[in-house]
Amino acid sequence: MTHVAILKTGAPPPALETRYGDYPAMFRAILGDGIETTTFDVQAGEWPDPEVFDAAVITGSAAGVYESDPWIDELQDWIRAAKGRLKLVGVCFGHQAMAQALGGEVEKSDKGWGVGLHAYDVLSDEPWMTPASATISIPVSHQDQVVVTPPGARVVAASAFTPNGALAWDADAISFQCHPEFAPDYAAELTAGRRGRIDGELVDEALESLREPDDRALVSQWIRNFIEA
Repeated sequence: MTHVAILKTGAPPPALETRYGDYPAMFRAILGDGIETTTFDVQAGEWPDPEVFDAAVITGSAAGVYESDPWIDELQDWIRAAKGRLKLVGVCFGHQAMAQALGGEVEKSDKGWGVGLHAYDVLSDEPWMTPASATISIPVSHQDQVVVTPPGARVVAASAFTPNGALAWDADAISFQCHPEFAPDYAAELTAGRRGRIDGELVDEALESLREPDDRALVSQWIRNFIEA
């Protein structure tokens, strides 16, 4: 059985975690049956041995990869050491951590908050991208963005708002700015709870967009294809 380490780098707001589960639970749901997972709380200093696992998923977080918390530096050291020894999948903060660890740059974007359902153009025909699609629409929740891609990384999905929306390195590492693990109801409650921090009109637009069909199932399948190949 495929064995995946989930590197937990953050948590939902407590009231939402009670109803929707934590981030590892969300990833277990989209990975589905046939994949065994073990969670590591990296903020508590828990780190998987790359030789023991087939793949690792790095979750989202409220932290910024440019912040000075020691665990963030330790995470980037772990990514560099793990690259090439197992498959790596990063989502949101995980996407940014992989990019920065492997030579890119991340910053808080002057475009402001990305929230709601965002559409991306698929720019690459990767082997794990089956069934194929020219576009994907997935929930997002971020202020930070990868602004310089790492050496050797391919941009595989992009939007006008997020030009480096998904990356791939060699055949063993992929990352996404979007959140395929976020159910629309969770994404809506998370965004609504930030009204005041996020402009009210943008919140309203985001909530309306999350009522539209999304491609979470497709991107979840892509991640499973990648991990199990």
